[in-house]
Amino acid sequence: MAASKKTAKWPLAFTQVGTNTDTNLLKLIAMISMLCDHTGKMLFRSPAMRCMGRLAFPIYAYCIAVGCVYSRNHLKYLGRLVLVGLISQPFYAVAMAHTYQSMYAIPFRENPIGAVVNFYVESWGHPSVFFTLALGLLVVWSIREKQPVLTLALALFIWKARGSIDFGWKGVALVALFYLFSARWWMSLPVVGAFMLWWALQGNGYKLFGLSFGIQVFALLALIPIHIRTHSGLKINKWVFYLFYPGHLIGILLIEIAMKNL
Repeated sequence: MAASKKTAKWPLAFTQVGTNTDTNLLKLIAMISMLCDHTGKMLFRSPAMRCMGRLAFPIYAYCIAVGCVYSRNHLKYLGRLVLVGLISQPFYAVAMAHTYQSMYAIPFRENPIGAVVNFYVESWGHPSVFFTLALGLLVVWSIREKQPVLTLALALFIWKARGSIDFGWKGVALVALFYLFSARWWMSLPVVGAFMLWWALQGNGYKLFGLSFGIQVFALLALIPIHIRTHSGLKINKWVFYLFYPGHLIGILLIEIAMKNL
């Protein structure tokens, strides 16, 4: 009887992470950073707070990559992202001033149901960051499960829709890069760092060593907590992180309304 052949393990289906796995601490840092960014934009008009806010997205992108390594059910993981994204979208559009005339095309007094539906549908003209993170998770899942056709289809869709994705195709690519190099920190740091530096060079407004950078240059600071292994022992229910997103948007919106009525 011929010996059974062993199936070669797919090398991109990682089971361990060599970078920081203290994701509760990282998410807390990201939450504080995001709050600084959004309040700095909408309430305080503070460039410094917006610079501090650049740490949020890379950390969230990294946590998605780590979650893809350790999650037992990627469908449930994706479902949570989609659910929070669906709930948050109209609050994001209004609180962060991503509104369009088409959102108010149907008068509420004449057709309240139609007005609400139209408002919600049109608010997706500028999707929140949860859409970017969900796409990143899908791309990583397709790589883990060795589905090249799906990976290619997602890549084509992301490229075509890049103008409508928060952080564009680069945001989705960052999730994928964090995953692909997560097993080896000594590869992750230079590769991801180089990509983020190149991203920063696409903008302007800040100069260093004769080079012009965009505000994304401050996102490079996120690589410090991502690549230094910490053991805080911090335990926070995962839904706190999810519900913080719509919660802080509603808070900003209420403060904006209160300030206008003063």
